[in-house]
Amino acid sequence: MSQPEINIGMVGHVDHGKTTLTQALTGKWTDEHSEELKRGISIKLGYADASFYKCPECPEPICYSNKPVCPHCGGKTELLRKVSFVDAPGHETLMAVVISGAAIMDGALLLIAANEPCPQPQTEEHLMALDIVGAKNIVIVQNKVDLVSNEEAARNHEQILSFIEGTCAEDSPVIPVSAHHEVNLDTLIMAIEEYIPTPERDIKKPPLMYTARSFDINKPGTLPADIMGGVIGGSLKQGVLEVGDTIEIRPGTKIEEHGKAKYEPLFSEISSIFTGGKQVKKAGPGGLLSIGTYLDPSLTKADTLAGKVVGKEGQLPPVYYDVCMRVELLNR
Repeated sequence: MSQPEINIGMVGHVDHGKTTLTQALTGKWTDEHSEELKRGISIKLGYADASFYKCPECPEPICYSNKPVCPHCGGKTELLRKVSFVDAPGHETLMAVVISGAAIMDGALLLIAANEPCPQPQTEEHLMALDIVGAKNIVIVQNKVDLVSNEEAARNHEQILSFIEGTCAEDSPVIPVSAHHEVNLDTLIMAIEEYIPTPERDIKKPPLMYTARSFDINKPGTLPADIMGGVIGGSLKQGVLEVGDTIEIRPGTKIEEHGKAKYEPLFSEISSIFTGGKQVKKAGPGGLLSIGTYLDPSLTKADTLAGKVVGKEGQLPPVYYDVCMRVELLNR
């Protein structure tokens, strides 16, 4: 099983431990952008994959882990599934990034720090974003319990229950953890397995991929003959894509025509597909994948194609220029 089955979002207020928990579960630190490293906060959507295992010999919850060998009895564990984590930024100025990322999430972990009053501003806003996109499978993670006393943790737990009452997360479990010290991750993995199931996918439908990131992977000074085409990252919601398929990207790239903005769809052949940390010939729905193309990398650099949809040529929905919408303002 090389391809992850599901996308799980990491959402919550800034500095509540989303990136730290992602690293604890996956082994990858997702803040890789130079500005993120400099400022110490997540700016772009981060991605990392994890595999969850269960030991057939140990009792719950210690039988759950992210290791192929049981850390308690040393026995061989059974692979449950592979998941992709989407680490969303918690800073208030980056809510648009969160909402676009929520569109590819099948479930979410809402992180709430035990050492701060609940709710914090982005805790509320991220839960609203999940509600807007119709998220139902949510696990609340009460993080940083190592920084508070038992009494303070209990008070914070009551604040969390009061906060989620009447929301889409009302029936979600609240799991206390210390991401920094990797404490209680077994209970968290057990909750993820129980409350965030893999959704049913239809591989027979025309492929439809939501784009969340796009890149120019060429380094400065690359010779023209060695330049690689642009790369698209996102999630395939239905259908199958294969290397060699001709894809269409809508609405495409913005152009000016007679003083009005118009969009031209982009077309390319798929040159490569990566998912689950491996190069594959084809990919189905579930988890995150990156697609190599023959597009001019200037068209994909710096997330230019984020928010676009990808499918086979002629099989995508039409592009609308006039829409009627119901606006839901975020209360601040």
